[in-house]
Amino acid sequence: MTTLYVRDVPPEVAQTLKERAAAEGKSLSAYVVAELGRVAARPTNAEIVARLRQRDRSDGPSGTDIVEALRESRR
Repeated sequence: MTTLYVRDVPPEVAQTLKERAAAEGKSLSAYVVAELGRVAARPTNAEIVARLRQRDRSDGPSGTDIVEALRESRR
């Protein structure tokens, strides 16, 4: 397991993290590790774009269909 040291954490951020950890009955360290895990599990914008580009959209509406539907909805 890796140990991380975080420097220059603003006091108000540290206080908020301590309060949230206490509210969940966790140590500050356990709380921050869980939050870092959640952040690391989220895909980056680039990963999301790559996934979207790989999707098969051949059965979806065309650009013309979308524009027409928008025009109809505004009438």
